[in-house]
Amino acid sequence: MRDQHCTVNRIQIGGGAPVRLMGVINCSPESFYRGSYTPTAKIYDRALGMQEDGADMIDLGARSTAPGSIPITIAEEMERVDAALSELDGTGITLSVDTRHPEVLEVCLRHDIHAINDISGLADERYARAVADSGLPVFVMASFKVPGDAIGLAETLSALETVVTRCARLGIDEYVLDPAIGRWIPERTYEDDWELCQNFEAFSTFDRPVLAAISRKSFIGHLLGKEPEERLAGTLALTMELVRQGADVVRSHDVAETADLLKVHEKMRQA
Repeated sequence: MRDQHCTVNRIQIGGGAPVRLMGVINCSPESFYRGSYTPTAKIYDRALGMQEDGADMIDLGARSTAPGSIPITIAEEMERVDAALSELDGTGITLSVDTRHPEVLEVCLRHDIHAINDISGLADERYARAVADSGLPVFVMASFKVPGDAIGLAETLSALETVVTRCARLGIDEYVLDPAIGRWIPERTYEDDWELCQNFEAFSTFDRPVLAAISRKSFIGHLLGKEPEERLAGTLALTMELVRQGADVVRSHDVAETADLLKVHEKMRQA
């Protein structure tokens, strides 16, 4: 058991706590999985439904970060996230925001948010300072210069070490590590993703909570020959394995099904 934990809005992640569940809400119609897109008018109902289904927190993003996704301007992202968060102010729902632009973060901080999801690994100094100054916990992804630019297990461990060093330099004490599973850059292959999953327990060596973010991703689809809409079973099978290997929090598009999985895991752990 790792002693280090992270607390997000009084929810403990790691340090012997139950595996936490992060539901995904995307305000971006260009998202790779269409089932995750939620128009502004339905944000509140979607978030409340996820909470009732077992989500401990919601991760809200307004820009697709999938490789090859249609780009949008920072102004568009700001407008989308402002409208979405306005729907959730005062609800008490625990929220993290998925962005890597300081201008967007500035808008988010006007609302009731509790954590930041940074796929850039605090690589940009201006954004890193804004994150540190916010005082919020951070889900921070393994990245040297651009999101997910480590290839293979050895480089990923090195990138996570770099991220840990950045957190220490910035005075960020509350953070969760994300090993960046997914084809973030063209040089990465599906086998690189499987290598990270097969060795997921190695990411616990930093004595920090670890995030498993593999929901419906392309390497699962490649193995099964299925589109994002048909990858639920494969995602759940892999999620159980990563939880067994020490994941402390799971990011999922499918909250009800993943909540059931985590209940079964917790029961088996008590045996």
